[in-house]
Amino acid sequence: MGKFVNNVAEFNKFCEENEVEFIDFRFTDIKGAWHHITYRKSAVDDAMLEAGLPFDGSSIENWQPINESDMLLKPDVPTAFLDPFTADSTVVIICDVYDIYKNELYAKCPRSIAKKALKVLDEKGVADAAYFGPENEFFIFDDVKIEDKDNYQMFKVETDEGHWADAVDYPEIGNMGHRPRVKGGYFPVMPTDSMVDLRAEMMLLLEEVGLEVVLGHHEVAQGQGEIGIVFSDIITAADNVQKYKYVVKMVAHLNGKTATFMPKPIYNDNGNGMHVHQSLWKNGKNLFYAEGEYANLSKTALDYLSGIFAHKEAVAAFTNASTNSYKRLLPGFEAPRILTYSSQNRSAACRIPYGAGEKATRIETRFPDSTSCPYLAFTVLMMAGLDGIEKGGYDLVGPFNEDLFELSRDEIAERGIPELPNSFRDALEGLEKDHDFLAPVMDEDFIKTYVDYQFERHVIPVEGRPTAYEYISTYSC
Repeated sequence: MGKFVNNVAEFNKFCEENEVEFIDFRFTDIKGAWHHITYRKSAVDDAMLEAGLPFDGSSIENWQPINESDMLLKPDVPTAFLDPFTADSTVVIICDVYDIYKNELYAKCPRSIAKKALKVLDEKGVADAAYFGPENEFFIFDDVKIEDKDNYQMFKVETDEGHWADAVDYPEIGNMGHRPRVKGGYFPVMPTDSMVDLRAEMMLLLEEVGLEVVLGHHEVAQGQGEIGIVFSDIITAADNVQKYKYVVKMVAHLNGKTATFMPKPIYNDNGNGMHVHQSLWKNGKNLFYAEGEYANLSKTALDYLSGIFAHKEAVAAFTNASTNSYKRLLPGFEAPRILTYSSQNRSAACRIPYGAGEKATRIETRFPDSTSCPYLAFTVLMMAGLDGIEKGGYDLVGPFNEDLFELSRDEIAERGIPELPNSFRDALEGLEKDHDFLAPVMDEDFIKTYVDYQFERHVIPVEGRPTAYEYISTYSC
């Protein structure tokens, strides 16, 4: 687990020992999707690994214009791992994107942006390490059907765990009737938990690609699961999210199923989040720890959290990067949209995990989800947090130890508790107005590109399409 190689010499030895035939170079676009190009091992030498390899940046959405399309992939050799799914021995290397016109890391490459954030952290002198521990939830379905026509819109997902399968005929084996039911999926054993072996296969393969796996379990919703991995530095943590999503999707696919990290694929049941644990360290000391304070949380930690909440729209534009994200963030489904903090209390947007000593004290932001590009999400969380520290702390409401899900909208307003934006449109429009704190890592062109792209990809198309429920509520008007 961890790194398999540390340098080019070790990489070459690793390839020789594993009889590697192909090298797969991967990079991430602004929406968080992995792209790749595969070279024969014989065509890759040490000079290429050092100098980088060319590709067409204009063919990636919202990157380069065609008249300035040539760019370089800069391999980060110590990220190398064997792909467990290819028929022929293939090594994957994660890359940064390099701008040959400006002779620097590309301003629209998410991984390069995260590296800039690390440089900012060092320059500010606040901390010398930032640790992130994401928890990505997912659904496993047996079948998914989608139609998007001018006069006809539909989706349909199927899982044998769904309560709607109670009356389905299974001619060969019969309908066994053991199902989690709505919101009933947290920790049941087999046969109610039908995904034990599938998750186990995922966990073993995640370890094969270098992740340190701790646990796996069924989540609250029908067909929902989660696998817990160990935290890491901001870059490695984001790399690990990309590996995690790849392995989960591929294991499901090869078992005749389909995995999704979509925040809200099923109405009337819990959705998928990506809870993000965070802490800052300096000289081997946890800056978030202060013994005897509430939940052992230091002023630095609270100032950091206040920055995240103060920039809530801009942060959410990256951590909850789809219109579907805000369907998860509705009352009634453990949706952590209320911007306060609490020890052990999962109804707050920030939970302070129970029993955390000096090494384990951290904050857990519970509102992000996996539609985010992990490099951008982690960067924005950290930059907002650093801004909070630099400003000496913004107003912070809390802590609250009661069940905040039981509060009405009026009660939340009366107590002056802020909430996340109500829609992706609100978040993006907030980002347009509030992004000065991101200036050291994201220029104006990137912010405009990101906002315009998400409006075109998510907001405008979704707002323009009628839904089945609108027919129910409006057809007879």
